[in-house]
Formats: sequence, C-alpha cells, structure tokens
Amino acid sequence: MAGRCDEAIDSLTFYNYLCEKIGSEEVVKIRRETFLIHDIGQSDNFISSGSKAEGLNLSGSDTDVMIVDSDMQAYESETDVVIDFKVTPFIMNTDDTQPCFTQLYAPIDIQNYTLEASESLLNMSQQNHLGYLLSNEKYKLFKMSNFGAANNSKIHGPCISDGDDEYDCAYCLKCDTWISQAKPWVSRPRTEWPSPELISKIISCGVLFVPVGNKGSTNENFEWRISFSVAEKYLIFSFSHTQLLCYAMLKILLKEIIEKHEDLKGLLCSYFLKTLLFWISEETDPYVWRPEKLIPCFKACLQRLLYCTRYSILSHYFIPDNNLFFLRFDTYKKEKLTTILMNLYRQGISCFEFSDTLHDYQIQPFEINELFIRDNNIFLQQLMPTFCILRKLSYFRRVARFWRLMHDFLHHSRTSLSSGLFAIQFSFASRIVPEVTQYPKNSGNKYHYVRYKHDLSYLMIGLHSDAVSGLLMLASFFYVKKNYLSSLTVIAYTLNKCTAKNIYPGLLNDSKLDSIKQHVIKLVKKEKLHTILKSLTMYSFRLKHNSSIVPKELQQDVQNGDTVFHPLPYSHFLNFLCHYLPST
Repeated sequence: MAGRCDEAIDSLTFYNYLCEKIGSEEVVKIRRETFLIHDIGQSDNFISSGSKAEGLNLSGSDTDVMIVDSDMQAYESETDVVIDFKVTPFIMNTDDTQPCFTQLYAPIDIQNYTLEASESLLNMSQQNHLGYLLSNEKYKLFKMSNFGAANNSKIHGPCISDGDDEYDCAYCLKCDTWISQAKPWVSRPRTEWPSPELISKIISCGVLFVPVGNKGSTNENFEWRISFSVAEKYLIFSFSHTQLLCYAMLKILLKEIIEKHEDLKGLLCSYFLKTLLFWISEETDPYVWRPEKLIPCFKACLQRLLYCTRYSILSHYFIPDNNLFFLRFDTYKKEKLTTILMNLYRQGISCFEFSDTLHDYQIQPFEINELFIRDNNIFLQQLMPTFCILRKLSYFRRVARFWRLMHDFLHHSRTSLSSGLFAIQFSFASRIVPEVTQYPKNSGNKYHYVRYKHDLSYLMIGLHSDAVSGLLMLASFFYVKKNYLSSLTVIAYTLNKCTAKNIYPGLLNDSKLDSIKQHVIKLVKKEKLHTILKSLTMYSFRLKHNSSIVPKELQQDVQNGDTVFHPLPYSHFLNFLCHYLPST
C-alpha cells in the first residue's frame, strides 16, 4: 500500500512539473483555440495539423498545414460522383495498392462532369483504361510552382516545405464520405473511448488523400496515401491531460534520447507514437488516465512500444490491415532499439535526466496556480511562441478572410478567452482590407473622401493586432494622404511604445523572455490575455504593391511583390520623410 501511495505522489509531482514545462490544461486549450481561430480566418479548406495544432509546442516541432484542393473532389466510386462543373472528380482505385493507399483517376469522359478539365490536369495525369491517373509527384510540382519560388520551397514527402523548414504544407484531396476500408473501425469492440458521439463526428468529416505513394511500390508515383488527420485531431482533443502528457513524454523520449543515436534517426516517428496512444486508449478504461497514475500510464505506453518493436507489429489505427512496422527494422537496428527501450523502461521517468527538455526534474513539489497565466514562465515560454508562429503563418495565405472572421466572431465566440483571441485575429485581418479592396476607377472629391474613410476605418481596427505595427500602417497611410502632422503624431506615439519590453518574433529567445519576466508579472495581475498579447508583441508588417499606404518613395521596392518592414527602422524612415520631403 505504501508503494502505491509513493507512486501516486511521484506521479502528481511529475504531472505538475510537466504542466509547467510542456503546458497546463489551460495553456493547451488556448493553443488549440488559437490555431482553430486562425484556421477559421483562412478558409474552409485550411487545416492546421501536427503537434502544435494539437496543443503541444515541443522543441524542434515545425508547423504543419493541410490545404484541401477546392478544384478537385475524391469519391469512392463513380456512382457517388456529384456533378459540379467547377470541380474535377477523381475516383478511388485500390485494386493494386496496399492498405491505406489508393490510386485516383478522373473518368475518361471527364468533360461530362466538369468544365474545368484543363491542360494542367492532363499534364499531371497518365491515361489508362480507367481514365486519367493522377500523379502525386506532378501534382506536388504543380502546387509548388503556385506556392512561390521566392519561398525556396521544396518537396518533403507529401508536403511542400518552406526554405527555412518552419512549416510543411500538404495539398490534398477530400472524400466527404467515410470509405469502406475504414468502416470496421466504426463498430469494432472497444471499452468507452472514443465515445459514440465522437465516432459519429469523425465519420461525418470524411477522409483526405495526400500526394505520396507506398515506398517501393511499382506504382509509387501514382498512389495517394489515405489520411485521417482530421479524425486524429478530434481524437487527440478528446484526450485527458494525462494522456496528452504521456504522448508528449514519448515524443521527447524519441527526439531527445533515442535519436541521439545517429543510426536510429528516422526509424520511429511521432505518427507511430500517436497510433500507439490511440490503441492503448481504446483498450483501457478512461478512468485510468489520471494525474496520480501518470507514471504507470507512461510506463505502460513504453512497454507497448517495446512489444511492437520486438515483434515488428504496429497496426494502423483506422485500417489495421496496414502494419506500420512491416519491414521497418533490420536485425541490427531492431536489437539496438529493443535494448534501449528496455533500459528506458527500467529507469522509468529517471530516463528523462538525459533529455534537453526535462533534464532539470527533481522530486520536489510543483504547484500550478489556479490562474495559469500568473505563472510568467508558462505564459512566456509556452504561449508566446504559438502566437508568433501563427502570425508568420498568416502571411502564407493572404486571402480575403475579413468577413469570415466577422461571421464566426459573432456566432462562435462564447467565452471571454475565445472573444479575445478572435479579436486579435480580426484586427490583424482588417489591416489587409485596404490592400485587397478593388476600387472603381472614378474621380472626384466625393469618391476620394469615401475611399479615405473606408481605408481609415479598417486601419483603425487594425491598431489592436499588436503593440506597434498597426500604428505604423496608420502613420504610413497619413503620410501618403499628405496629412504629415497626423503621421508625425502617430510615429511619436509608436516610438514611445517601442521598448525593450516588446517581443519581436524574429528575436524570440530565452534571454529575451527572462529579461521581461517582471513586466509580465505586473501585467497578468490586472490585464486579460489578449490585452497582454497586444501590448507585448511587435510584428513586422508587409506592404503590398498598389496598396493605399505605400509611400511613393518605396513604390519601386514593393513593385514586384510584398515587402517586409521592421517597425522601428520604418518609423525613423517615415519620420524623416514627414520632416524633410514636404518642404522640398
């Protein structure tokens, strides 16, 4: 009995420690809501995925995005096709593919289905007896050409990655129905997880197809992997915090301990760990996943991973016929990995002594404040990076998302937290409106007055997106309109707000975070989350060609695309223009 009591105490202590290092339940909730709000502001076809969207922000994780191709629609059979003359239908063919993979072909009589069948479709396809077989390689190359050569993009598996390896984007096709291969998952025996309501929600989302084939297949370039990313996201969201922390511990174990062995890098991946958690969660009582059971839960996960490695078997969660570990390991690597996992299992949580993230753990009490935000370490180190990532990602797709954000703000913002997060995104989106609005080619004072008021109103809303960049856009607008006094007033106010306490995403590091902790402690005692985010952050901003806020002195610089400016040097440059050029 004493042993069980000690284990429960150690589990609770380690649970509280992980909440500080990885994120409390409230922090995870905010991360997820932030990504969801960002997705809503983009489009129905934009899906944030991967660990960050799931609520984790671990070292080394990139940002994953899935974009559903709105010009193509996948179906399981030709009888399911819904005729839409603007969308090209593609039919699944699994006759010669392994489980979890399919070929996609457009019918030979494609012109009967769509008016959009084009030369680009033919260039991405190879004709056979079924129709036009879609090549995953040519599809990615076509999308990468639209992605932009300026990004130094490259193909990475099913994804297109930016040159800095900060995010992966997977363009994909969607089937709105739940496919036959995965139907046994719906009704197979299980304990209590996932619930019938969650299963119903998942199957209503259909499945995705990502452009990558089964490695080694003779038709690899014409195969597409069936993806359940949306379903997996819902499943992760249904995890208790203890389950999520176990998942995070396994990821840290893989990246910071196992993969320190160079010859084992890439042998396992986060997707395998996620699949492992799904199987264990389905087979166990949800009551088991409690904070006081954290250590035995983690060891049970590690024990299952050891078993799967030893016997080279890890079934795909939705389509078990696909063994993810089939021919995965050679004899040497299997024996080495098995030995390492056995040693880690014997050590328990002491194994994290050798990890970069959790090496400073000691058996001592950790208390999580009732209001998570009062812990400046959690706020700075766990939440700020998420908002910095998303702000950079927002430039990835500059779509007209203003009215969509307005609609969702009014209909879905039910809590003060979501209202605040929506407000930040809404303010940021409003700054784009003057740049994308197409004005009629009219003349006259009345027309110019209407345009002036229109642009000014949206720029005023945009002031609330961060501490200074919205102000600089407004100052630039006044300068272009030759309202130099107003521009100088805004510039002066902006420069007063540019302090050492601002966080600039490009310089976000531990030393910077440490230097402003006391300032944050004062803020959290009296301000709401979105107010703190606005007052702390200082983002660069982009000027678009033909925008109403580009000074004529810079029009040559932004003529061939968007140009990024840091607020501080731009403030001084604009200040110079206002003082000297009007008199020349």
